[in-house]
Amino acid sequence: MNLTVDVVETSELGDRSYIAHDGQSAIVVDPQRDLDRVERVLADLGLKCEAVLETHIHNDYVTGGLELSRRTGARYVVAAADHVEFDRHPAHDGDEFQVGGMRIRVIATPGHTDTHLSYRVDDGTGPAALFTGGSLLYGSVGRTDLVDTARTEELTHAQYRSAHRLVELSADSDAIYPTHGFGSFCSSGSATGGSGSTIGLERIRNDALTEDDEDKFVERLIAGLTAFPSYYAHMGARNRQGPGPADLSPVRPVEPAELRSRIEAGEWVVDLRHRTAYSAAHIAGSIGIELGQQFATYLGWLIPWGTPLTLVGESAEQIADAQRQLVRIGIDRPDGSAVGTPDSLAGPDEIRAYPRKTFDQLDAVRNDTHVAVLDVRRDDERAGGSIPGSTHIPMHSLLTRLDELPDGQLWVHCASGFRASIAASLLDRLGRDVVLVDDDYSRAVELGLTTATPHLPVGHPTRAAS
Repeated sequence: MNLTVDVVETSELGDRSYIAHDGQSAIVVDPQRDLDRVERVLADLGLKCEAVLETHIHNDYVTGGLELSRRTGARYVVAAADHVEFDRHPAHDGDEFQVGGMRIRVIATPGHTDTHLSYRVDDGTGPAALFTGGSLLYGSVGRTDLVDTARTEELTHAQYRSAHRLVELSADSDAIYPTHGFGSFCSSGSATGGSGSTIGLERIRNDALTEDDEDKFVERLIAGLTAFPSYYAHMGARNRQGPGPADLSPVRPVEPAELRSRIEAGEWVVDLRHRTAYSAAHIAGSIGIELGQQFATYLGWLIPWGTPLTLVGESAEQIADAQRQLVRIGIDRPDGSAVGTPDSLAGPDEIRAYPRKTFDQLDAVRNDTHVAVLDVRRDDERAGGSIPGSTHIPMHSLLTRLDELPDGQLWVHCASGFRASIAASLLDRLGRDVVLVDDDYSRAVELGLTTATPHLPVGHPTRAAS
């Protein structure tokens, strides 16, 4: 018998779920809420799910663990110290139990959360599989400021010690399977992606293991923490309550007249098309967030929680893709959907557009007194350089800092164009004259438009941890 681990990747959130099995019995670790992907693997391999393991109460997504345990009859393993509103198999440090030919050992690894657990799974015939959640990642560890910012230093010390404890309890050949670290905002430091790693490899590359001075590690990790999505505030409570099943049935279609009334009522009508198409023509009052890897993250970060949401796309498939991403972060059912082009969904007088430009074109007009440059990158990005005279408001703070915007035509930029396109659509919705700088920031550097000395609005100093 050989222990096998299958990966179910959720690249949109930078997370992975895992299915460990012996050919017959399976353990599922940290499943996302859209369970059809996990169920497909189980069915294709003819596996029976015997246990569902949660490494921690997640902050970045709504778990599918409870629902999977209900559907399969599997035991649902959650830290005994977590205060939850559902029945579970309470896990304590040092607990061991058997699933098929696999032995699971519970290891307390506080840091990412107070009650974080890791699981060492082996079948006695080879290297173990170490499921580390938000503790030991590839190259670094999970962030430590999500529980309580006042406790960040305390939890960072705990995270360092947990990483070292995992190494002490494992063999160099043991494979590591983290939940975070593939673009997730739950990761920190120099966490990387990659297809796999081992304890031996992490010994020589992981910043929590190569730094001998715990205090220096804590100082460096905290200094590197950046802003994280505001919707995280809602995930922990939802996961403690016990989420129900995801509803991925088609969203109710909305006619053009109702679409207009929703916009006029101040609801969010989100256009999923690429930013190129949106800037060229869009329904006045809509918001452009192109469907892609970061769609749900930034929609969830920006939308006032609980605001009615209508999705507008080019196809039913596009709507369904957006719906799947949103259900993972607790936006269970969009309030409506519309499929079509702007001119098929609104009258000619309801269509708006704004220009797309490059940094070369910005260079030609930046001394124009009627032009203002708005930088919507994060504080840590801004600290590395900026365009002199530009106004800096991170995109996730834009809607609460509108009074800081300068007069004139706003040329909006970020690092690549994606976030700037969202900001431009929000400002266009408010009636501002905007230009989207749809270009890579490296071009601004090449043109000599930037300086390494950031210029920030008074009262908003640069902070590595925001």
